[in-house]
Amino acid sequence: MNRLVEGILILIVIAGVLIYRITRKKKKKIDPFPANWHQLLLDHVKFYAELNAAEQKRFQRRIMLFLSEVYIESVSFELEDLDRILVASSAVIPVFGFEKWCYSNLSTVILYPDHFNKNLVFENSGEDKIVMGLVGSGRFEHQMILSRRALHEGFDRHNDRLNTGIHEFVHLIDKVDGVTDGMPERLLKQAYIIPWLKMVHKEMEAINANESDIRSYGGTNEAEFLATASEYFFENPRLMQRKHPDLYNMLHDCFFPNEKQ
Repeated sequence: MNRLVEGILILIVIAGVLIYRITRKKKKKIDPFPANWHQLLLDHVKFYAELNAAEQKRFQRRIMLFLSEVYIESVSFELEDLDRILVASSAVIPVFGFEKWCYSNLSTVILYPDHFNKNLVFENSGEDKIVMGLVGSGRFEHQMILSRRALHEGFDRHNDRLNTGIHEFVHLIDKVDGVTDGMPERLLKQAYIIPWLKMVHKEMEAINANESDIRSYGGTNEAEFLATASEYFFENPRLMQRKHPDLYNMLHDCFFPNEKQ
């Protein structure tokens, strides 16, 4: 009996070593933060530039962690450092208020040089066909496709309430529970769900009646409202706080649950 127990223990140890080696091989190494990226972040990412030195260090660690977990690929052009920085910043900004966050529903971000259509074909004309970014489904599950031009414009045009990268990553946050429905359960406390829905529908009615400065795309459905309102929140928080105080407060509680206003 003792030999049987001993044999089982040996098998458990061997299995544990094998699992550890396999897991270790799969885990991508986190690279050190490149020194020249700090200035690129200061020049192009307003959210980062407004952080204090300690928070900037935390932001740097978060983008390097993201880049160790998610692959970034390009179509018809060669990736530059700024491309990687802006994709990673788009991912980190909406979840910076959380100590730990892993985009378990994302493996790859694919950058197209320009806008594209629903069939992932380059498209520069036809308003109804132009796509700046999308969260994949079906054969593109766990992938995000972004227009490089839209990604860069989102960060270069400050305070315009439009940021395609942040918009798509908010969709991913919304999708963590399996459904992209504008109800981000990971962000909203249970007591806030009904007030949130009431506020969303009220704001959507105002958008569709041309009585709101929130981008018209936010009136499409609840999921697009969440993503569009989040762009506004991160791009021009002061203006949102002044013009939409209740919505601002709700989004602040969602994205920065441990921070007092």
